[in-house]
Amino acid sequence: MNTASYLPSDYIPIFIQLALALGFIITTMIVTHNIGPSRHSEKKDDPFECGIPTQGDARAPISIKYFLIAILFVLFDVEVIFLYPWAVNFLKLGTAGFIQMILFMGLLLAGFYYVIRKGVLNWE
Repeated sequence: MNTASYLPSDYIPIFIQLALALGFIITTMIVTHNIGPSRHSEKKDDPFECGIPTQGDARAPISIKYFLIAILFVLFDVEVIFLYPWAVNFLKLGTAGFIQMILFMGLLLAGFYYVIRKGVLNWE
């Protein structure tokens, strides 16, 4: 059995890259802070929302349905990520791959059916 033994000197390139990345970040933040303008006024510090005057509080409560829709979008988006490699390797995977994908899609559709029955997608 051949076990690889790593010496601390083997990690020097990683630490050099980490130091360079951190140095770049810190230097960029300091330079941009020092060379940027620092004039403040009521007009300049006012939040800008696509030309629409701001009104109300930005911390207004948002309906939970918005977050449920966002989570469902991510869920079905990830499903497509799993479908693409399966479709590319469809012939190579054979019958076992087809059965596994049918099981995967069945579970996904069962979850989708549950979501519909709970009324998550009904907006009022």
